[in-house]
Amino acid sequence: MSDYIYLVVAQTGTRPARLFKMITKKPYNHVSLSGDINLSEMYSFCRTYCPLPLPATFNQEIVGKGTLGKFDSIPCEIYKIPVTPKQKKIYNEVIEYFNNNRNIFSYNILGLVAIYLNIEWNRKKNFLCSQFVAYTMEKIGIQLEKPFSMYTPDDFRGFPGATLIYEGELNSFYYNMKSADNMVRQ
Repeated sequence: MSDYIYLVVAQTGTRPARLFKMITKKPYNHVSLSGDINLSEMYSFCRTYCPLPLPATFNQEIVGKGTLGKFDSIPCEIYKIPVTPKQKKIYNEVIEYFNNNRNIFSYNILGLVAIYLNIEWNRKKNFLCSQFVAYTMEKIGIQLEKPFSMYTPDDFRGFPGATLIYEGELNSFYYNMKSADNMVRQ
């Protein structure tokens, strides 16, 4: 029986997200990871405080709260990637490491420029959301097609081995999963 990790590629309505969308011409400009289909534990590099784009670092994202709580409609695609029990264990260790050391990490603002200029630049303690996701994939043993520092959120829409399981609105998916989970428990 396979286990999975989940990629959530989304487009929030923040000013930076709208600017990135205008520049990249891509439908989604943010990516997060989750270890469960309910998205109860979703992680990425993003803003720490809802109203301000900076500071930004490794954060747990919660649908309906923080930045994700500011928007009634968040277009997204959700992909599942099969992983072995060993890969899932390593995934959990990577998340735990970032979570326990989040104060040493920051958002890779200069990485935005490097990717735009097609320059590979690995910074040890600075990540974009897409770099964090690609880095994590590499750490759990999933082969990347290019260096992790060159990944953009759109690259995960065609990620090898990933299966699209949902396309639509993030809040709807989350609350439908939560309702279904509650029904099962009753």
